[in-house]
Amino acid sequence: MSARAPRNRATGRRPPARRRPRGPGRRRQHAEDRLIGLLIAAVLGVGLVVVVVNWLLAHWWILAVVAVLAVSAGGAWLYQKQQRARWEAVRAHGLRYGLAQLDALHHARFEDAVRDLMHRDGCRDAVRVGGGGDLGADVKATDPYGRRWVIQCKHRRDGLGGSAVGTPDLQVLNGTARQVHGADVAVIVTNGRVTAPAVAFAEQQRLHVVDRHILGAWASGSRPLWELLRAVPPPRRPTTLS
Repeated sequence: MSARAPRNRATGRRPPARRRPRGPGRRRQHAEDRLIGLLIAAVLGVGLVVVVVNWLLAHWWILAVVAVLAVSAGGAWLYQKQQRARWEAVRAHGLRYGLAQLDALHHARFEDAVRDLMHRDGCRDAVRVGGGGDLGADVKATDPYGRRWVIQCKHRRDGLGGSAVGTPDLQVLNGTARQVHGADVAVIVTNGRVTAPAVAFAEQQRLHVVDRHILGAWASGSRPLWELLRAVPPPRRPTTLS
């Protein structure tokens, strides 16, 4: 029997037994267990890799088939991408519209046609932005000379028989094209008529009007729009086209 601690004379109670501090043995045991677990996992992983490698070596033809299929798929994807780019270039270079075609378009598709014509002329970033809240810009583009174009489109279903583009339309373009959209060239394009006061206002404010006559020449030919307009700002930067 173990000797009991003497009672406290004042209280008559024995003092609490002291707990022995835990030594490093338990922590060392945990560390060893983790190390053994890691070693087992590593051995199993290496064994699995060896099994897979041996199986692949025994069935090498599967790797050959997979490689051939991957190369074929990659080649087909690259060929299709090149074909799409080639046909897009051909389509853009040869893009033509007749006035009757443009008259028959929905106004949104008319904006698409103007965008595509700018793209045909070398404006690779040409984009249609028309819609609610467009602030007078339906198409934006940067030409090969570095000039920023902002175009407002006015489509008339009846062509020359539709309502004429007037000064208020030009005022909207004049108020936003440069200040809001940063235009170097501000243009209004219509398949219809433009009033004489609107033409005079455009000349005063350095705006450009593409009426039905100029639109017909631009859409049906290969000359870029800047060659059909007068007093276009000079190039911003020298290019191979300048």
